[in-house]
Amino acid sequence: MEKISVVVSCYNEEKALPLFYEEMERVRKQDFEGVADFEYIFVNDGSRDKTLEIMKKLRAQDSKVRYISFSRNFGKEAAMLAGLDAAEGDYVTLMDADLQDPPALLKQMYDVIKNEGYDQVGTRRVTRKGEPAIRSFFARMFYKIINKMSDIEMVDGARDYRLMKRKVVQAIISLREYNRYSKGLFSFVGFDTKWIEYENVERVAGETKWSFWKLFKYAIEGITAFSTTPLILSSVLGLFFCVVAFFAIILIIVRTLVFGDPTSGWPSLVCIIVFVSGIQLFTIGIIGQYLSKTYLEVKKRPIYIVKETEKDENNK
Repeated sequence: MEKISVVVSCYNEEKALPLFYEEMERVRKQDFEGVADFEYIFVNDGSRDKTLEIMKKLRAQDSKVRYISFSRNFGKEAAMLAGLDAAEGDYVTLMDADLQDPPALLKQMYDVIKNEGYDQVGTRRVTRKGEPAIRSFFARMFYKIINKMSDIEMVDGARDYRLMKRKVVQAIISLREYNRYSKGLFSFVGFDTKWIEYENVERVAGETKWSFWKLFKYAIEGITAFSTTPLILSSVLGLFFCVVAFFAIILIIVRTLVFGDPTSGWPSLVCIIVFVSGIQLFTIGIIGQYLSKTYLEVKKRPIYIVKETEKDENNK
């Protein structure tokens, strides 16, 4: 039979992980018995709780369970890549351990690929029930902004939760860039994609690891990874203020010759200097963001470092 690899990124998920495994097993037995084999690949992203211990317990009772444990916290993007690298299935799905990605949708996603000829099936939330209103507002604004800037379409509400054929997985893992934004990479590789919509599901246990600041940095990562529009914007702003300054100089000269009052207007001059200086710092910051990404890429550091896997148990 064909095999489905379930890749699950975990960071301090000791409360949610057993519940996730129980629900996944229920779905597997109910919808996939005799249809497809499964393997679970749990990636421990430097958790500080008992997440790794739970993974080992699940492995001891179920040979379908595999795990990868990082040497430290490398982030969700690195964890997803590690899972994709290790997956052996004909189809691979990415899921979160908190059950915000409903396992019950997996059979529908599988049927779409098998019967409708799509290469991958993605999921998107049509509501953000349970999220703070301010976070929902900025999330919607982010997708509007990035879709204006980028040639790659970013679907509003899209989750990392998707089911992919092997050829899609191979295309994604061939992109070894250090600064990763998977939602953009999924769109970049192309392939025929169908979207399944569902209402937002709150975490089954534990607390979210995504603070507003982390989401903000992730949004900046997405913009700089898939658009050079901010660099163009900084150039346009620079040109605009050069033109403004040129006409301002002419105006000052004319005013001085006509009214003979070269010293008036210094408060407004100070305001202009402060404003333009702020614009300069802003544009330098944009350039610095791209420069820092280039710096990280050229160092060629590994995206993640594995400390142990289930294979190490066999070598003891």
